Amino acid sequence: MQSLRRIAIYMKPFWLPALLAPLLMALEVAMDLQQPRLLQHIIDIGIAQRDLGYVRHTGAQMIVVALIGMVGGVGCTIYAMIAGINFGAAIRGRVFEKIQQLSFGNLDRLQTGGLVTRITNDVDQVQETAMMFLRILVRAPLLTLGSLILAMLTAPKLSLLLLVIGPLLILLLILVNNKAHPLFTRVQNSLDRVNTIVQENLAGVRLVKAFVRSPHEISRFDAASDDLCGETVRASTLVAGIMPGLMLLLNLGIIGTLWFGGLSVQRGELHVGQLIAFINYLLQMLSSLMMVGMLLMRVTRADASAARILEVLESEPEVQDAPQAALAPPLRGRVTFEGVGFGYDGADGPPVLQEIALTAEPGQTIAILGATGSGKSTLVQLIPRLYDVTAGCVRIDGLDVRDITQDSLRAQIAIVLQETVLFSGTIRDNLRFGRADATEAEIAAAAQMAQAHTFISGFPEGYDTILGQRGVNLSGGQKQRLAIARALLARPAILILDDCTSAVDMGTEAQILADLRDWTHPCTRFVIAQRIGAVVHADSILVLDGGRIVDSGTHATLVRRCAVYQDIVRSQFNEQEVVGLGN
Repeated sequence: MQSLRRIAIYMKPFWLPALLAPLLMALEVAMDLQQPRLLQHIIDIGIAQRDLGYVRHTGAQMIVVALIGMVGGVGCTIYAMIAGINFGAAIRGRVFEKIQQLSFGNLDRLQTGGLVTRITNDVDQVQETAMMFLRILVRAPLLTLGSLILAMLTAPKLSLLLLVIGPLLILLLILVNNKAHPLFTRVQNSLDRVNTIVQENLAGVRLVKAFVRSPHEISRFDAASDDLCGETVRASTLVAGIMPGLMLLLNLGIIGTLWFGGLSVQRGELHVGQLIAFINYLLQMLSSLMMVGMLLMRVTRADASAARILEVLESEPEVQDAPQAALAPPLRGRVTFEGVGFGYDGADGPPVLQEIALTAEPGQTIAILGATGSGKSTLVQLIPRLYDVTAGCVRIDGLDVRDITQDSLRAQIAIVLQETVLFSGTIRDNLRFGRADATEAEIAAAAQMAQAHTFISGFPEGYDTILGQRGVNLSGGQKQRLAIARALLARPAILILDDCTSAVDMGTEAQILADLRDWTHPCTRFVIAQRIGAVVHADSILVLDGGRIVDSGTHATLVRRCAVYQDIVRSQFNEQEVVGLGN
């Protein structure tokens, strides 16, 4: 339960309701402990002496005690809910905040489905356990201890039964608890896999339908769901098995009490009221121990969830600001790669980029070409420190990017990733994502440069058109143009376009690139493209192969001397066109 103790720090702001809940529960327990003694007095005094007045008076006392206990119980439940729900919200908010701080490498490792499970189901498990804990934390120990003491005072000889039953109950709870923790950990891991498959299919439902892969995906989901079902059944079976064992011990205790207590009553050693009171205390004590058993099962599962939550909260971002990191000055956009190497698994893993050396002067357009997997996207993601180099360094205006704070660096860099990401909300909100203070004129100008203004104006609501989740009501080309407009609106010192016109027709792509060349805003441009037509006018073209720059230069230079570049050109043009392009 160490993980739960460590995560309990998030309860600190809600200490008042967390304190009031057990205090009110203590009031309810005190009232509950009075009831058997009052019942004993009614039987042994009121009924035995045929004193109806005493019965009425004591009965009224029982009603008052029950009402006071009810106030304590209801109050405890209310404050436990307040504390527990706020506790869960605090953890959920902190996990979401942490996710925003994590680097791409951390997110690659934790995976989207696993993160969704942690921020939803795992937090719910911890939250519900906290509410249950605040109600039972005081009730179970006090009721157990109080019932034990009062039972011993009521019938000392019969109390010997408790010395046999109590240890057996505790031993059973410990054995089950030790076996439950790994089972519940496997349940949550299986839930991760289910959530991952669901998330992938919701994001790629059109692809699944287009390739008629629904039966395959259903089969994959069923396998994950069956695994989750099996793990849950195994864990639940263990939990379910504890209740009959507890009930068996409880019933054996009652039978033993009735047997030996009845003999004591026959011998005149015990009054009937004392026997009934003792049985009530026995029931209260064993019932509270059963509550402890249920709480332990809940705590065991919550501890497994807490450990998974802490894995996120205690993850150190792979990309961090150095202690001496300074705010970036206004950047001109001179980008230099000096012997850069990179691998996703660090310096010891397989290299993705090796010995990259290049210089981009302010205002230049640098195009990057290469086969799939050659490292094009990885290279440009090193500029805004989405990943950190494992060898060499990346400099902007002579400053090592690792000596600049991430926020101030990225504030002057705009990147359009391969996968277009739009958020639910209006088109205007999405365009302003990188620059909230942009004027209407600036928004329209950016949209026109990205060739998006025409189709936006065609919507009845124009820029106020509501986009569905991930821009589901737009075509792929429309989404890409909005993403380009969003980047242009940020007016960055460095603009990175990572194969972001793949869904745009060639004519529109040519117009976007022509407008970018004529853009008066000074910025250095990095363009990753698959089509030669998108890079022919670049100031320099880098050709990547196997994570290395095999050549660089203008289109005219490369088409004459670079075999890799020639192969790319020939795959898109015939021989006569190649000659024309070379001239």
